[in-house]
Amino acid sequence: MSLSLQFLGTGTSVGVPQIGCRCPACTSADPRDRRRRTGVYVRSGKTAFLVDTPPELREACIELGISKVDAVVVTHAHMDHIAGFDDVRRFNTLNGGAVLKCYAAPETVAAMRQVFPYITTKANTQGLFRPMIDFTPVTRAFRIGCVKVTPLPVEHGGPRTNGYLFEAEGRRIAYISDCISIPARTMAKIRDVDVMVVDCLRERAHPTHMNLELSRAALAAARARRGYLVHMSHSVVHAEFSKLLPRHVRLAYDGLVVRV
Repeated sequence: MSLSLQFLGTGTSVGVPQIGCRCPACTSADPRDRRRRTGVYVRSGKTAFLVDTPPELREACIELGISKVDAVVVTHAHMDHIAGFDDVRRFNTLNGGAVLKCYAAPETVAAMRQVFPYITTKANTQGLFRPMIDFTPVTRAFRIGCVKVTPLPVEHGGPRTNGYLFEAEGRRIAYISDCISIPARTMAKIRDVDVMVVDCLRERAHPTHMNLELSRAALAAARARRGYLVHMSHSVVHAEFSKLLPRHVRLAYDGLVVRV
């Protein structure tokens, strides 16, 4: 039984191409330079779930043929990671009207309730089609089907932000899409992972996101066997930026499937 994730999107908060931009990345003919906002789809055996619900969630699910979702996991409450959350209601229907669980840090759950106050665990009595979600605060490891999920607190210069460690049948994937630094306690949990996905906004430094130097250092500190970079801005042209990476590290791109 394998553990896999598929990238719904790999771009920063404004996506690539940016509105009204004619830079090399935004006008690139390489499909790997077209980036929806960042999120992933995790599968192992019969278990499948979303990590974050970016604005293009519906588009990504249709394009990638995603029709099975057992739960949702949220990293933090920035809009580029939650703006597509209303579209989760379609999976209520596909699951026979069942309520879906949404797991996140307590602070993130509180923010989600403010942004989506109409979401409950009950069907709307007026016949309106609304998501039915059981928001579940988590601070420790939990399970979604056959996958063990461990929250990984990281620093992102704003709201409480988690990465997550996914484990199934001895396989381990660490997913940290947004951060400027990884605390020592978190790093200790992910050392020697099979795959590590980590934030890499661009080559230049940024106050709340890792740049290339920090991303490479984090992958080295974790001793990750394979690394994938996400949350990239239009400063990253896939073919050129890839030349700056060691052999075991690659740029992710929308639709890419990584299996362990």
